[in-house]
Amino acid sequence: MRLSRRGLLAGAAVGGGLVVAWSLWPREFDTPLSPGRGEWAFGAWLKIAHDGVVTVAVPQLEMGQGITTLLPQLVAAELGADWRQIAVEPAPVSGAYANVPLAAKWAPLWMPMLPGLADGPDALLALRYAQEEPFNATAEGLSLAAFEGPAREAAAAARAMLVMAAAQRWGVAWEECDAHSGFVFHDGKQLSFAALAGAASRFSPPDPPPINPQPYGEGPGLLAEDETVPYLRLDLPAKVDGSYLFAGDVRLPNMIYAAIHHGPVGTEELTGFDLAAARKVRGLVQVVKNPRWIAALGETWWAAEQALKALKPRFKLSAAPDSDSIEQKLDNALLKGDAVRIATRGGGDAALGDPSVTYRYDIAPATHATLETASATARMADGRLELWVASQAPEHARRAAARAVGLSDRDVVIYPMGAGGSFDRRLEHDHAIEAAVLAQAAGRPVQLIWSRAQEAVAGRPRAPLACLASGWTAKENGTATGLRLRVAMPATVREFGKRLFDNKTAEAALRVTDSAADPLAFEGALVPYAIPDIAIDHVPVNVGLPSGRMRGNAHAYLAFAVECFVDELAKRVGREPLSYRMELLGEDPRLAECLQRAARLAQWDGGADKSGQGIACWRIGGDGGTGGSADPEAPEEAVARIACVATAHAGDGGVKVSKLAAAVDLGRIVNLDIARQQIEGGLLFGMSLATGSAFSYSKGAPTSGRLAGLALPRLGDAPEVTVEFIAGNGLPADPGEIGVAVAAPAIANALQSATDLRMRRLPLISEGI
Repeated sequence: MRLSRRGLLAGAAVGGGLVVAWSLWPREFDTPLSPGRGEWAFGAWLKIAHDGVVTVAVPQLEMGQGITTLLPQLVAAELGADWRQIAVEPAPVSGAYANVPLAAKWAPLWMPMLPGLADGPDALLALRYAQEEPFNATAEGLSLAAFEGPAREAAAAARAMLVMAAAQRWGVAWEECDAHSGFVFHDGKQLSFAALAGAASRFSPPDPPPINPQPYGEGPGLLAEDETVPYLRLDLPAKVDGSYLFAGDVRLPNMIYAAIHHGPVGTEELTGFDLAAARKVRGLVQVVKNPRWIAALGETWWAAEQALKALKPRFKLSAAPDSDSIEQKLDNALLKGDAVRIATRGGGDAALGDPSVTYRYDIAPATHATLETASATARMADGRLELWVASQAPEHARRAAARAVGLSDRDVVIYPMGAGGSFDRRLEHDHAIEAAVLAQAAGRPVQLIWSRAQEAVAGRPRAPLACLASGWTAKENGTATGLRLRVAMPATVREFGKRLFDNKTAEAALRVTDSAADPLAFEGALVPYAIPDIAIDHVPVNVGLPSGRMRGNAHAYLAFAVECFVDELAKRVGREPLSYRMELLGEDPRLAECLQRAARLAQWDGGADKSGQGIACWRIGGDGGTGGSADPEAPEEAVARIACVATAHAGDGGVKVSKLAAAVDLGRIVNLDIARQQIEGGLLFGMSLATGSAFSYSKGAPTSGRLAGLALPRLGDAPEVTVEFIAGNGLPADPGEIGVAVAAPAIANALQSATDLRMRRLPLISEGI
């Protein structure tokens, strides 16, 4: 039995309508949506009001990726609603919104004894876990994979119920009626959804619901976005005019504000502070201390921040990391450490002998640099805690906060807020715990906002790594025949899992990073190229620095090493980089097409010396990155492919990127405009990782906690970005990560062409060779 998001069951729900559950494990949940006066709930996913407004539940965090438009768009298209009558409501945490694909992918983190749950009967364990937890986390670009099927089935059932209500009034068979533009039609007659909603909610939907085989308009793959149905982003107007509410915008009666100072990494305890100086600050209400942080509470955040500065807290440190110690530990591990082989293709490197060439690539710790720093608002009264917070894993944040203040899970409520950027930063919930503790200590509502400096100190950067890439090539033409990656880095995903699933402190979670290999930190390492023999080795090393998830994750750092290395293999034998790659992509013609289209877009000149052009490609999903054909019995999987040509040179003040041209294959695209936004944003985010975003450390803290110290690209640094999409009929792939992965290697290859210097370290530095 295989887990399939197509096999869904519509069942009865308390309160009328339907709730969608997985047919492999039939379950019924109380309707999570609470209909107001004049509203009727049609299950877990939508409700219709007497004025015709269709409110769609969205169980995923809106952090700029457009999920509060994508899921409502699917519902509207399937329901036959007019886009202008669609509203959005954040969904409460519920088993009805179980993110089963993500639970299956992360199974090694919450059930380490099982190697994976994506296939077979064990998939039922992922389903049960995701429903019982409940697990509604937002990550890995799996929102559509998890929720497109349930949302469309719910909308199809609701459409049938509306049509049944209209057909009853007209005395005709419901199958003879049609629904679109917010009305039900039959033989010149029409009734609005508004007029039918109340009666429709009392009908039972057909089983299975009548899914529209082509709800997206004409054309293969690309959703038709004509002038009559533009599917504009629902969150955009409020974000433009400033009315969109983030966690830091919440205002409660009698609320005070908190500023916090965290000890550096390696802090053992808070040893002292100047309370007398802080009390001189007008507006200070209270000081709350913890062994590893101290917070000032004030009538305004500014008063709290000024009092915090006056406190001048002091911490006792032990084994606080700095950049030199981090690099030394990576060096030692890379050259002398015990490696664990985590992936192999063909015979690996067992019979290959000495490699033709070996190069080293290094990546420094990188920060998310979100526009919105961590913030949360908490109110604790009558044994009940309320939290307003943006969280990618709200149930885990709720439970962690409950334990921190000694409450049961059922006495804590989270109100989901949108995030001002995340890039996986909101998978962490330290700020939610702190806000809860501060509200408990103050006895009144507290809003906690981390300063930019504290975001740098207490955030979780992307893990640093050092990689030796070794290649074996054919003597006659230099084609790659073997590849080995030996990567020294923390077991960063296992560490993250200890924090998220086991509620471990950062210090406790860090201990796993030098004990065992981390296959989830190497997703995509079996590259899309048809290289016969590949070996991937992980040397786990604890560098003393907690690390976390970041946009692109493993693909972003592995693509840099692999795509730079492939370029170097081509250059060694005087081969043109595009044709060299094309020869290795015979088993992935769609990725080859991306390469050809990107080359045409950029007017690729072969990457000749001083041209300043560089090329790279990558794939996320498919057959696990093996480069071979997928198992025909395996469930269908979404695959994202991209090729990018960068034009760059070394200018005054650093790297200058003038153009990024990309061709992208995402299978079926649900919303073309959002896909374009995500690809363009991902390319620019990847560019920021290529040219900056890195931290250097001294005594356990970043040497600069300001955005100005991160060498981030500014508006004037933004290159011309051209994106072309290739239409496809496959499952819709996530557009948010793939652009990040390909940008940095394309830029590095462009700089090699422009300067004849090979830069093998991220961020790219001029002294690299």
